[in-house]
Amino acid sequence: MPPDDDRSNYLLAKKTLLERLERTPGGVHRIRGELGGEEAAAEYDRLLHGMELGLALQGVGPDGHTASLFPNSPALEELERRAIAVPHEDVERVTMTLPALSAASKVVFLVLGEQKADAVARAFAGKPEPATPASLLRSRNGETIVLLDAAAAANLDNVG
Repeated sequence: MPPDDDRSNYLLAKKTLLERLERTPGGVHRIRGELGGEEAAAEYDRLLHGMELGLALQGVGPDGHTASLFPNSPALEELERRAIAVPHEDVERVTMTLPALSAASKVVFLVLGEQKADAVARAFAGKPEPATPASLLRSRNGETIVLLDAAAAANLDNVG
């Protein structure tokens, strides 16, 4: 989707983060979703060639998805490409794949809200499984950090 579409993750990042910085970082590479999913994913995959992320900042949806990696999606099995097109609801999204995200030195999950408590418990206290994609994403060679508010952590055993 175009960068000014209300559903655009880029627009959200621009309004909540980039516009608040004193100067725009030089390394912002927007996925050009307006090209269509397949073409935008191919372009982004080429851009990511040879790069590894220092930080992958992730959320978790109420269904356990992270990035645009949805429960039991064939996208979870992609091992070669770094970015792929993923059809979801009424749009074709572009997402980084599990191997590309797992290569990050730090994977940080930031999750807020009681509507995410069940997904958080499955993702971080359950066994890794495709039904909860966030459970499959961990930094391969670095560190994974999970930041939760009390409501999102409510179903974890070690919260008291």
